[in-house]
Amino acid sequence: MSNLEIGSEAFTTFSSYSLSIVPMFLLMGHFATLGGMSQALFKAAEGWLGHRKGGVAMAAVGACAGFGAICGSSLATAATMSRVALPEMKRYGYAGGFSTATLAAGGTLGILIPPSVVLVIYAILTEQNIAKLFLAAFVPGILAAIGYVIVISIYVRLYPDSAGVRERVPYLQRFKDLTAVWPVLLVFVAVVGGIYGGIFTPTEGAAVGALGTGLIAYFNGGLTRTSLVESFTVTARSTAMIFLIVLGAGFYNGFLALTQVPQEIAEWVVGMGFNPWMVLVLILVFYLLLGCLMDSLSMILLTIPIFFPVITALDFNFTSLAELQAMKAMAVIN
Repeated sequence: MSNLEIGSEAFTTFSSYSLSIVPMFLLMGHFATLGGMSQALFKAAEGWLGHRKGGVAMAAVGACAGFGAICGSSLATAATMSRVALPEMKRYGYAGGFSTATLAAGGTLGILIPPSVVLVIYAILTEQNIAKLFLAAFVPGILAAIGYVIVISIYVRLYPDSAGVRERVPYLQRFKDLTAVWPVLLVFVAVVGGIYGGIFTPTEGAAVGALGTGLIAYFNGGLTRTSLVESFTVTARSTAMIFLIVLGAGFYNGFLALTQVPQEIAEWVVGMGFNPWMVLVLILVFYLLLGCLMDSLSMILLTIPIFFPVITALDFNFTSLAELQAMKAMAVIN
């Protein structure tokens, strides 16, 4: 491949209209942090759950789920909620390992709960409907959050010294804190509801979400000229990193297309008559091992060109495959 072809491929990738959704969702997450939405989510969840054994950890998971609904990045979710929840967990005597593990696990909900950058890139690469992926991801994301809460509840009973109990918050204060999270619900409904309802495209929905969170941050006093420039800078750096990974995946896909390796693997799997569910289990095990070596985005970009034709040949649902891949990414991170 010549330098001209490399440059042409890079320009085509970086100027893709579909991929412009990525920086919009990342920017939305930064604005949400500046607008105090992460603090409001945690405070509301802590008011209802904090008085229980392990309740602050449960509140952190709930806040991660809520923040994931307005931030498409698991790393951003984990980093943001760590700054908010970790001091409170230390204050009430939570063990350091338990606290950090809870926040790391809760942060992975940003991969699954829409809007998700990973699901967006999956949809673009496989030419699937982003709105359907977002809708299908919502219930598994909620179930994953509930599962984390159940695990926390069991853990603190097995290891009572790992978590403390905070004082009970009056019901009046609980409802007051709950009303403070309305901007999160408003942004989520506007973005996901607007996309699924056909009011605007996914890219337009991401832009609406970024604008909405930006306005909320501005009126809450968190968005200044300095913080605005910083948000743009951080978003640009994160986007450049993701785009470079996608560019590398494009070269990799071209190589696979020329060699016809994925199609030959798919034909071999079908020809051998393997049980489709057994093939899916083997793919899941492979993801589990691969996740020990690389991050979720790189893992999915590396394997989609190979596994997608196999799954296609076995007549599995593409939307279900996307959710499974997102959940596998969560599992290997945890």
